[in-house]
Amino acid sequence: MIGAAERKGLSALGSADALHPGWRRMWAEASSSAEEHEMIVVPSAEEEDKNRVHHLILMEEFATFSELHAILEPFGKDLSRSGRPRIRLGAGEIAQRVHDLGGLIGPAHAFTPWTSLYASHDSVKECYGEEPIDFLELGLSADSSYGASIPELYGIPFLSSSDAHGPDPGRLGREFVVLEVRELTPAGILESIAGAQVVRNAGLFPEEGKYNRTACSRCFRQYTLEEATGLGWKCPQDNGRIKKGVVDRARELSRGAPHQRPPYLHLIPLPEIIRHVLSRSSSSCRDVRTLYERFLSSFGDEISVLTTIPVPDLAQVHEGTARAIDSLRCGRVSLSPGGGGRYGTFSFS
Repeated sequence: MIGAAERKGLSALGSADALHPGWRRMWAEASSSAEEHEMIVVPSAEEEDKNRVHHLILMEEFATFSELHAILEPFGKDLSRSGRPRIRLGAGEIAQRVHDLGGLIGPAHAFTPWTSLYASHDSVKECYGEEPIDFLELGLSADSSYGASIPELYGIPFLSSSDAHGPDPGRLGREFVVLEVRELTPAGILESIAGAQVVRNAGLFPEEGKYNRTACSRCFRQYTLEEATGLGWKCPQDNGRIKKGVVDRARELSRGAPHQRPPYLHLIPLPEIIRHVLSRSSSSCRDVRTLYERFLSSFGDEISVLTTIPVPDLAQVHEGTARAIDSLRCGRVSLSPGGGGRYGTFSFS
């Protein structure tokens, strides 16, 4: 995992699943490797409250997650069995316990139509009560523009992130955030997040996300918000449940003037670009992996390949992929939005 993050071009990595004792032990064993690679590992976990809303928790130390585990254990049967446990407490009650230990907490994938803040509530206060949130995690189907006109979020930093459950380069680091930090340590990173020192967000085009548009969760047929409401949120094609898309939910909540946010850099993972260029069905195909390794052996890390290496240099490795990356950098990307649980697709102009 640490080596994969380094190859991606990341300086810090969220641990995920830090409420699970086995996962904490694994990271303890990996600490020397992290130091060797100069990779900062921020203890983090995602959990589900009694109302099935998901929250992201960040701490400075894994030992603090051990304390939180003990505090939450009476309210959750699966803390030692599940990486994303369900806690029989409300969001505010969980947030208070996190804050008491010096941690940060915010809603995970806040706009998605399943297990999210805005799927279940119309406001932060309705969910968390008087307990504040420290950040909001956007999710794959949104970028920072989706929350820019929601007044209650004006002072809340937005995080763009993706799960670190495996080293797959198509998933690890497909969303990330650039922070201005006083020191590159877990404490320094939490300090920067709490102080809203976000320089840039980066991630997928929101249209690529599985829940960007309002669509049937069975056949994935897309509907306007008015059509879905008129149909009683049941698809006439197969009687499947229509799920409200992130773009429609964000528009419902946007009642203020757009608030300036740090720039958002839209990227497509390099394995996905190569898959598209080579016309392969999967980014795990051998020739896709081989070409990916050639780019990394030539230029060091994936984010540099996508963002800074001159296109003529990239063309020395593979001309078609270089042209595609040039199209990405120049915004010549056509998108077919996803919805209902199916990812969107892209092509290059």
